Amino acid sequence: MELQQGKEKFIESWGTIGSNWGINRTMAQIHALLLISPESMSSEEIRDELKISMGNANMNVRALIDWGLVYKELKTGHRKEFFRAEKDMWEVFKKIIQQRKKKELEPLLRVVSELSAVKAQHGDKSAEEFEKTISDLQLFSSKADSMLDRLVRADSNWLFNTFFTMLK
Repeated sequence: MELQQGKEKFIESWGTIGSNWGINRTMAQIHALLLISPESMSSEEIRDELKISMGNANMNVRALIDWGLVYKELKTGHRKEFFRAEKDMWEVFKKIIQQRKKKELEPLLRVVSELSAVKAQHGDKSAEEFEKTISDLQLFSSKADSMLDRLVRADSNWLFNTFFTMLK
């Protein structure tokens, strides 16, 4: 496989994977392009490389900046803005976890907390099952929240050492 084919395959694959993180395909493809680019790129360069509209490029770059995955750079002598991706994969992983947690887990925790106030009447099997399910969900989601907080605070050495210890 030639380098250009490899780059295209990476960008396409990252776009597909990105949809599993809760971001759109184009946003993930822009992220992939910036990850493999040795230099920061302008919106025009991103547009031309991915064959997307300027509005689509700008909107998705701004979203990547909001996620903390892309940074804006200004170059002396240029009026354009340039963009570069966070290249440290541990940082990328942590930022994705933080965003997913904020968009998915935290709303679940709020709803489950609210629903935990519902009390079952003794002998009402339906209400008791509801209360048990909500209680179990609250326990699981709070443990997941705690684990993700620890993971985000941890450094990459701790994660890899823990992972390899589990594999032994």
